[in-house]
Amino acid sequence: MTTSRGAPLNLHLRRKGPEPAPELLALRESEKPIPVRMPWGPPGWLVTRYADVRAVLADAATFGNDATTDSVHKGQAHFESGLPLLNQDAPDHTRARRFLTPSFTVRKMRRLEPRIQTIVTEHLDAIEAAGSPADLVADFALPVPTLVICELLGVPAADRTDIEGYSRIRADLALPVGKRTAAAEATLARLGRIVADRRRSPGPGVIGELVSKHGHELDDEELVALADVLLFAGHTTTSNMLALGTIALLQRPEQVELVRNQQRLSYPAVEELIRYLSIVPTTVPRIVRVDTEVGGQPIRRGEVVLCSLPAANRDGTLGGDIDHLDLNRGVTAHVGFGFGVHHCVGAPLARVQLRMAFPALFQRFPRLHITKPLAQLPFLGNSFVSGISALPVGW
Repeated sequence: MTTSRGAPLNLHLRRKGPEPAPELLALRESEKPIPVRMPWGPPGWLVTRYADVRAVLADAATFGNDATTDSVHKGQAHFESGLPLLNQDAPDHTRARRFLTPSFTVRKMRRLEPRIQTIVTEHLDAIEAAGSPADLVADFALPVPTLVICELLGVPAADRTDIEGYSRIRADLALPVGKRTAAAEATLARLGRIVADRRRSPGPGVIGELVSKHGHELDDEELVALADVLLFAGHTTTSNMLALGTIALLQRPEQVELVRNQQRLSYPAVEELIRYLSIVPTTVPRIVRVDTEVGGQPIRRGEVVLCSLPAANRDGTLGGDIDHLDLNRGVTAHVGFGFGVHHCVGAPLARVQLRMAFPALFQRFPRLHITKPLAQLPFLGNSFVSGISALPVGW
């Protein structure tokens, strides 16, 4: 049954240009979760304060990810994804994460750095050779992380463009469910063929490694699902961080200089960009398993909790002047990658790409600028990952 109480469901998705919308950030001042209108089922609550968000994400027993374990929520379209890790609870989540974590260690990321540097350089060379102007999304922010994650997984070059297109459709909540479902099915079919090939000949990449090391534990459906979640999350987030991060930096020349003067962006600077932009509006909605309370607000079993990562990351408890981007701020305990057992498994890969790509971009093009007013740029709305579809630049 639809409920009319509370704020609109899409409030947590709202942005103003590259940043969270002011009306969303204003909710940080609320001492209790905000009731939101859900399109189905029982009431929902939007949690915005940093301490409350961390408390919810840390308590996987009370706040579950898997809607299919609760008869109230079975079959609901909001949980249609079925991606492992994102929509799983223990023990299934623990098992899936065990297979993937070894592929994203700091040591493995360091071994990948030379290849990432080559990919970044090759794309900057191509942009420079083609001359000004350029679309930074199509020419750099999108293809670099797509190529990196596909090479890491072992996805053939011939499949990469189609897979990227499917991912963009799946992330756009403004599109009809049927179109998004069709894109997901097309991705799974393509990955199914790749998995079948790896069964015959594992080859390089994470998919091949999973077949070689855990092929007896994982059936084809599970292998496809694991590859799918890495592809979907692995390039969409980093691509939009590169695009929106470029916009945010170009509005602040003094911050651009800090980036340009580094061979590789410092770890604290990367964390500050992730905190400030908070491009993932929320984690997967949590289903409340037992009666509880958050921030003093009673919440009943079966109700839904949405955690606003942008609002939490702009909470004043994280430091002074928190609404400003300051690459010298130092590391904050942000929740841009989530928190608790569902902390993003691919975070090390995202960090290394951002550390390398931003300085390379601004060193190559010292006069880089956006050729249209921000109000005319095609920012993505109602998306699982906030971003932009094109970024016209000149130099």
